Amino acid sequence: MNDTPLSEQAHEDLRERIADALLTLSTVGFGDYTQQLGVNARSPHPLDAVFVSLNELVILFAAEQEQSDAFRRELEEKLDVVEKQKTAIRELSTPIIELWNGVLCLPVVGVVDTLRSTEMTSALLQAIVDKKTRFAIIDITGIDVMDTGTVDHFVRMAKAVKHLGSECALTGLNPHIAQTVVQMGLDLSGIVTHRSLRDALYEYAKRL
Repeated sequence: MNDTPLSEQAHEDLRERIADALLTLSTVGFGDYTQQLGVNARSPHPLDAVFVSLNELVILFAAEQEQSDAFRRELEEKLDVVEKQKTAIRELSTPIIELWNGVLCLPVVGVVDTLRSTEMTSALLQAIVDKKTRFAIIDITGIDVMDTGTVDHFVRMAKAVKHLGSECALTGLNPHIAQTVVQMGLDLSGIVTHRSLRDALYEYAKRL
């Protein structure tokens, strides 16, 4: 075992190497895995063995970080696809059709809950403003059952349309829904109704 004391220069070199190592490890701690600790291959020092091990750890960290970044990018891409699909579904569930110059139709199919009602109302109102629509038709031919909550959604929708200065009509009430409305004492007095979409179009066409 060599107990020869280190010279002042050797001490200084050792301090510099340790300082450089700490600085390098600090950059690694901030996510920069491009730095490597210097190793003297010609004149190996016990410190070099430690540096070699640390360099290997940095390489492993870099590989793990790269894999983590790849997973994150893949997840973000999947979330983006899901969001686009949700947007497409919302657009398909609330199609606004321009039947005639100044006449828009919102065909409603399926269950109408609060969230969907809000989305349909927003889409319809925006379309009315964009196209300067005079008449809006809400066609519920595709709805089999209508309760008080659903009626309330349509009443609110019709009132919102009227606030924009446009007229609104509800079409497509089948006999079952009409009977349900009467039996439950639901109030549709605030909504113009027509038996069919054709009847509403005929009425509006005479006034255009």
